[in-house]
Amino acid sequence: MKVDLFIPCFVDQFSPNTGFNMVKILEKVGCKVHYNPEQTCCGLPAFNAGHWEDAREVGEKLLNEVGSDKTLVCGAAACTGMIRNSYDLLFQNSSYHNKYRQLQKKNFELSEFLIDVMKLESLESKLSAKAVYMDSCQSLNHCNIKEQPRKLLAMVEGLTLVDLPCGEDCCGFGGTFSINFEGMSVQMAEQKIQNALATGADIIISNDYACLMHLDGFIKNKQLPLRIMHIADVLASGW
Repeated sequence: MKVDLFIPCFVDQFSPNTGFNMVKILEKVGCKVHYNPEQTCCGLPAFNAGHWEDAREVGEKLLNEVGSDKTLVCGAAACTGMIRNSYDLLFQNSSYHNKYRQLQKKNFELSEFLIDVMKLESLESKLSAKAVYMDSCQSLNHCNIKEQPRKLLAMVEGLTLVDLPCGEDCCGFGGTFSINFEGMSVQMAEQKIQNALATGADIIISNDYACLMHLDGFIKNKQLPLRIMHIADVLASGW
């Protein structure tokens, strides 16, 4: 299968190796991966901040860059949700109407693509650790992604996955929310991290790197015995 890979801004800027691991995973399951180095953003930050004209301009760029003959795999549920849902508000009854409608049918977050489209049953990954999986708000509320990441993590040899108490609560990032309401955002991050520590986990895993980065700031500031990992980095472990 031919796929276009969309690498989220946070991954591109702060964890590029995660992007390389996405490519490794997709190639390992038999995909021919195309990545356009000119890609930038899906438009979500501007959209959430209320700058819809700016978001539309960025979204048009993305639509012009994605091949019509390929499936688009996104490295974050936030980007997937933006394209799948919010493009309706930006491009309905526009010259981009047909193009975004076609893309919506072929747009998948990495874990749902591997499970729902590729029907993956094994991946030969290895990681000795105890971890919790954190569902991002975008995964649950905008993409209905919950079981797919857990099915993938169950394939990782040596990984013990435990439930995160109050797992559906927000981590406190929320884009500009963490800037406009810093105190509340930090408290939400602290609660999420304390819940993870209570399980005895070594790692917090998620499919949205922005959420993980938010938590990592608190973890490093307090020098806590936890680390973060994007699910792509976990799945590429041990190869």
